Amino acid sequence: MMNPMQVGVRVLAIASIVMGMIWVLQGINVLPGSFMTGRIQWAYRGGIIATLGAGLLLFSRRIRR
Repeated sequence: MMNPMQVGVRVLAIASIVMGMIWVLQGINVLPGSFMTGRIQWAYRGGIIATLGAGLLLFSRRIRR
């Protein structure tokens, strides 16, 4: 069973990955309907956020019970 800290960190990590991927898709003009659509800087920012989220997800596996 995971402790509350580990659950919170994993939820934050998964939310960051999802949000980052949405930003990437909007930045490369695949997912329209936002002020971010077609602006490549949002793809870069989304990639950074998704990568940080993946790192946080890996880090959450190391949190002790």
